[in-house]
Amino acid sequence: MFADCLESLGMTLCVAGSLLVMIACGLPTWKVNAFIEGNIVVAQTIWDGLWMSCVVQSTGHMQCKIYDSVLALAQDLQTARALTVISAVLGVVGLTVTVAGAQCTNCIKDDAVKRRVVYAGGIIYIFCGLSVLVPICWIANNIIVGFHDPMVPPAQKKEIGASIYIGWAAAALLLSGGTLLCCSCSQGVGGSFPLKLAPTKIITVNGEFDKKHYV
Repeated sequence: MFADCLESLGMTLCVAGSLLVMIACGLPTWKVNAFIEGNIVVAQTIWDGLWMSCVVQSTGHMQCKIYDSVLALAQDLQTARALTVISAVLGVVGLTVTVAGAQCTNCIKDDAVKRRVVYAGGIIYIFCGLSVLVPICWIANNIIVGFHDPMVPPAQKKEIGASIYIGWAAAALLLSGGTLLCCSCSQGVGGSFPLKLAPTKIITVNGEFDKKHYV
């Protein structure tokens, strides 16, 4: 029963994390222009994402333009594109594998095979979380380094956007959910260890052990 609860909780966290990965991948708010010193431009805000760059006017009107060339992008954005797409695909694969081996489904009859399949799904989700965590931390580090670099003009400084925080939340959910799925397959959690009773020895009248009382 406890293993089933861990499995359900882990699957829920992993599905939520996969959805957040897709949201972070599509939103153009990875980098936001910073308003510091004299760079106070209230008329518009510039957002930079993995796939496009957007300009938001103070009136609420937004214009977005898809990047013309992939090779012209910075190395961190190119890597983030590839890893976030891989993470989204792994999330779908992990969900398929986990559902196939879940206790609430009948796709697989053997319980031992079910545990192995769920364990494999947990491993896939852990790799999914790592795949999104690496580009998120890389881009966040570059933003922080550029923000504190005195050689970068104030008009070109960026701040961490909402997609970075969504990606961190997604990575935490995926890593936690994958770990719970792996733990739910443990024999100790599943309670598959047989209970062994020590033999009971009873001394008879003649001083010998009565063998019929062994269990």
